[in-house]
Amino acid sequence: MTTSNVVGGVYNPQRTTGGVNGPVPTGDHELVSLEGPGLFLAAEVIKQGGISDITFVILDIDGRNVVNLSYAAAANWGLTQQNPYGLVLLKAGAEKNFTIGFPYPLCFQKSMRLSVTVNEIAVVQIAANLIHGQ
Repeated sequence: MTTSNVVGGVYNPQRTTGGVNGPVPTGDHELVSLEGPGLFLAAEVIKQGGISDITFVILDIDGRNVVNLSYAAAANWGLTQQNPYGLVLLKAGAEKNFTIGFPYPLCFQKSMRLSVTVNEIAVVQIAANLIHGQ
């Protein structure tokens, strides 16, 4: 199949990783920052440790905020199963995986930034995977 036969597909899909090794200090931490143009497809931010889950996952596209939600809020709001909203919190022991993936790719022209704001102690590590394309 040639690229001229692809309709509605994503070109040049990639995974970009980022993270913070612990102990993770409180405050803001940029995990992935990309220059556009491009497409956001999905992301996951895995947090290990922490005592209150008030670490916020933040996704900004072209300077506009798309996601800004804590692990605790995602659990309290019932975002613990697959849903059309695009945010899901998965738990496996001490690890909590905040996933982002909307039904359609989100376009960015200038920039895309995935970050966290840590407002709790005892976070051991944060790791992120961001899937994007053109």
